Amino acid sequence: MTGPTHRNRTAEVVDSVKGGLSLSGMRNAELEAIRALKYRYLRTLDLKLWDEFGDTLCEDVTAAYGSPSGEMPAEFKGREQIVEYMRGALGGNIITVHVVHHPEITVDGESATGSWCLEDTVIFPEHSSIIRGAAYYNDTYRCEDGVWRIERTSYERIYESTMSTDGLPGYALTANRWAPA
Repeated sequence: MTGPTHRNRTAEVVDSVKGGLSLSGMRNAELEAIRALKYRYLRTLDLKLWDEFGDTLCEDVTAAYGSPSGEMPAEFKGREQIVEYMRGALGGNIITVHVVHHPEITVDGESATGSWCLEDTVIFPEHSSIIRGAAYYNDTYRCEDGVWRIERTSYERIYESTMSTDGLPGYALTANRWAPA
């Protein structure tokens, strides 16, 4: 990888913004950094970029995820435990798409809280099934050496549904980045 790492770019953007803006401008820069963090967390999860995914988390992060269709609720402590769980649970040719919106973020110095509406889809080609759901994430964030990371993340399901793709007329999975060649 050439050029600055993501960590350096984030710190540089926040530092350059802080150098030339008012307090409200600094707060906007912090809010944007936290939005970008959450989006990166989900992008790297969906693309199975495990090192980058881990870099969105504080070393001492805690997480609680819940799903009626999985072995949930599950609680995790530490970056390594979360990354390894995700790597194992979402391995193979499982497809995930996580989308968040409606952020409500509050920054207080070097810490922040956030709430996000989540919509997710998980496709299990080997089991001919799809899970669709929605939830609200509740996160806390910590700024470490100028870089925002997730300190705690959890969500509570609004709904979750499963369906078999075998019975869907016309259903065909026409692309899967992780399908065996």
